[in-house]
Amino acid sequence: MNQHIHTAEDLKGVEAAGLTTLYPNRLKIVVGSASCGIAVGAGAVEAAAIAAIKELGLDAEVTRTGCIGFCSQEPLLDLVVPNGPRISYGNMTPEKTRSLLSAYASGKDLRLDMALAWFAGEEYILTGESHPYSPPENAVAGLPEWSSLAFYRSQKKVILRNCGSINPLSISEAIARGSYRGAMTALTGMTPEKVIEEMTKSGLRGRGGAAFPTGLKWKFASQASGETKYVVCNADEGEPGSYMDRTVLEGDPHAVLEGMLIGAFAIGAREGFIYVRSEYPLAIDTLQNAINDAEKAGLLGDDILSSGWSFRVKIRVGAGAYICGEETALLESIEGHAGEPRSRPPFPVTEGLWGKPTVVNNVKTWASVAPILTRGAGWYAAMGTERTKGTTVFSLEGAVKNAGLVEVPFGISLREMIYEIGGGVIGDRPLKALQAGGAARGCIPPSMLDLAIDMEDRPGESVMIGTGGIIALDDSACMADMARFLVGFFLDESCGKCVPCREGLRQLSGIMDRICGGSGSEADLVLLERLAGTMKAAAVCGLGGMAPGAVLATLQNFRPEFEKHIHDKSCPAGVCRCLAKK
Repeated sequence: MNQHIHTAEDLKGVEAAGLTTLYPNRLKIVVGSASCGIAVGAGAVEAAAIAAIKELGLDAEVTRTGCIGFCSQEPLLDLVVPNGPRISYGNMTPEKTRSLLSAYASGKDLRLDMALAWFAGEEYILTGESHPYSPPENAVAGLPEWSSLAFYRSQKKVILRNCGSINPLSISEAIARGSYRGAMTALTGMTPEKVIEEMTKSGLRGRGGAAFPTGLKWKFASQASGETKYVVCNADEGEPGSYMDRTVLEGDPHAVLEGMLIGAFAIGAREGFIYVRSEYPLAIDTLQNAINDAEKAGLLGDDILSSGWSFRVKIRVGAGAYICGEETALLESIEGHAGEPRSRPPFPVTEGLWGKPTVVNNVKTWASVAPILTRGAGWYAAMGTERTKGTTVFSLEGAVKNAGLVEVPFGISLREMIYEIGGGVIGDRPLKALQAGGAARGCIPPSMLDLAIDMEDRPGESVMIGTGGIIALDDSACMADMARFLVGFFLDESCGKCVPCREGLRQLSGIMDRICGGSGSEADLVLLERLAGTMKAAAVCGLGGMAPGAVLATLQNFRPEFEKHIHDKSCPAGVCRCLAKK
């Protein structure tokens, strides 16, 4: 797209071009090509589709899209029939792909017996509009509509609004579904103060784990002195089992760029950085393509949307250190230093990148910004709970039947997450534990399943999920071994700057090795608790302060299992090799 966008009319012109590729007048074959799909063969499925089109003489096109969320069904392939239905097919192979397209070529047969579901329509979250699809004719009995699938029934896609619907390399398709309407609203019709007020009213809180109110953070930065300010996107996603940020960047990079543009206008920043770990090559390439396209369209650069406002974004690739998910360590890394946390105060909103006021927000936070301006703070605040508004994204992994990416309003229960969206435990085995909300949260028992998911722990009411990773463990898991694994993870990822974290984790790891190896004692459990308390009180940053939680929470919730390792020299799950299974 070479058109330079200045006005709302220009945006509508690009929207029209995007609609022609979103809904072409010929068969469209859409292949889910995020990292999850590619890992299980999406590339071969795409190649088979291209070859079949040529061989069969089909008037059709093949395009890629990001992750639609249902990762356990990958590779996913959708057929979009002109003025007709959209049908999704799961667990595709090159052989299935050729068979499907051969059937279509011979008689418009959609092979509904192979289908996963059909789409009634797609909602454009940014505008409130929707695109309807026709139902398939002669649908086989029991073929569900997509939104009625248990995996999707409770979902509400705001952050993931375009993932799985657009080609992430097409800015015109993103604009066709409403992208940059929020930026147009902010830059041409609002003051920075009004933008911050709207963010505050929405109740949006940081989605990176700390849950700090976004509007308040922006207000502090806007009031900080100095002409040079920065906005930063923290895409250094390092929690075990978490891949929410990667999916947004791979599937809808403009959601993040637009959010950063709005935030930069609100606080007075002319430059932004997106910090991505090197393990995300597809996300980096997709994001750079989006930045290039936004610059060509005049949505980044000078005099954006003829508003007089200028803003540029650069990508910084990190080496994959977990500690760089801590915002001050991330800033140190961007500056070219070792990724080690700074002591606070001062906080980044007053002295951040190169000593200038800086707003650091997570990928999911930035992606939540534009819908608040296009649909209104009240619309957003109507979702979620009284204390935590809106939606968030979870990666649901482990021993669940329906693994994948889930976006739901806050307030949903863990039980609904595991047994409805997740479809229950594989093999219908008993659920033993959840590793939820990040490694530092440790493991929680099934007795907490009826608690609501929130960003705060309220006894008997809610459980704080933090970064959003949920790993289900069945009865084959050993809780002592899981605690050992989590401590080992933090030991490997500690920057080593402060003694409480560096030496404390080494000692915690040694204690857990003794317990799982059959030489632990009751005194070790006392020492675990004392050592963890010292680390929480004395560590410089959140990693050292929260890492002991991996052991403390697991020990608190599964103490009898630890005691069996110590007193009976047995591992109930049979995981610890040095111990008997009893």
